[in-house]
Amino acid sequence: MRGIATIPSYVIMQPTTLCNLPFRADDRRMPVAVAEAVAATVNDWAVLAPRFSVIWHGGEPLAAGREHLAALMAPFDGVEHHIQTNATLIDDAWCDFIIEHDIRVGVSIDGTEAQTAQRVDRGGRAAYGKILKGIDRLRERDIPFAALCVVSDPRGGVADELYAFFRDLGCHSLGINIEECEGVNDRSNAHDPADVRAFWSELTGAWRADPVIELREIEWALWYAGATLAGTADELLPRRIDPIPTIAYDGSVVLLSPELAGFADPDYGSFSSGNVVTTGLAELLECTAAEPSGWIAEYLDGVEACRDTCAYFGFCGGAHAANRFFELGRFDGTETHHCRNSKIRLLEGVLDHARTG
Repeated sequence: MRGIATIPSYVIMQPTTLCNLPFRADDRRMPVAVAEAVAATVNDWAVLAPRFSVIWHGGEPLAAGREHLAALMAPFDGVEHHIQTNATLIDDAWCDFIIEHDIRVGVSIDGTEAQTAQRVDRGGRAAYGKILKGIDRLRERDIPFAALCVVSDPRGGVADELYAFFRDLGCHSLGINIEECEGVNDRSNAHDPADVRAFWSELTGAWRADPVIELREIEWALWYAGATLAGTADELLPRRIDPIPTIAYDGSVVLLSPELAGFADPDYGSFSSGNVVTTGLAELLECTAAEPSGWIAEYLDGVEACRDTCAYFGFCGGAHAANRFFELGRFDGTETHHCRNSKIRLLEGVLDHARTG
């Protein structure tokens, strides 16, 4: 994990800024020319990789409409298309679209009705019922889907119910994110360490008792723990940091942290590394990897600081760029609340369960 890779494992595309739930009311749609510019590079990368993903995320992708989304996808060849959606717009027509274009679906839902209460429409009405209705359509059409859950209150006594919900929901895999302080969300994500550790331990137990779905964080922690015991942990992290190019609706490119897209700072300026309409994506990545500057150079200094000071570096590869910025105000800081909640306490909780389970 030294330096930035020049070929990513996936790209993130923002087809529209519009979200039918709060926070993003502007409807600025990605021109097809932007997708064509990205595809000009991505199609070459896809030939070299066993699989290459294009992830449509940011705003609510389905709000772009089927006709426009199809036009954006059309230039790509040999890739897997993924959509991360709140599922509120999914109906039979969207199911037909998903099947026709062989799209992998991820649904954002935070658990039970009470756990998902913060997801509301612009009128303040709970979106939970609409989310479940969309999921029902996916299940009725036999369309597999993953789930992404944000946990705002991690503690013991929560995880059993949470896992049971997603087990019965019918998703094939689940990703758990402890709520992060970043972007428009400025709520504190500081939690009692014992509570977070108990949450992860309990979740590990619930999953091991009935491992019918893939549980991203738990499986990675167990994989890492096993590799550590076998002396092969150093082989798990990639040799270079994945640049994770995020392409905003207007073609601007933000590297390393999708959460920085659309933001600027008086000290750092824009977080964009360029625009694919004027500079090819491959050239942008090669120039950045060869001569990192500005906030990216500062971030790489922070990664090295994590390597030198944190015993958990081999597990996470260094604090994420957006978490450093939104929590610490800089990119060369080290430990964040996100590190503590989603990396350190995760590994500790999994090991706690292993010792007592």
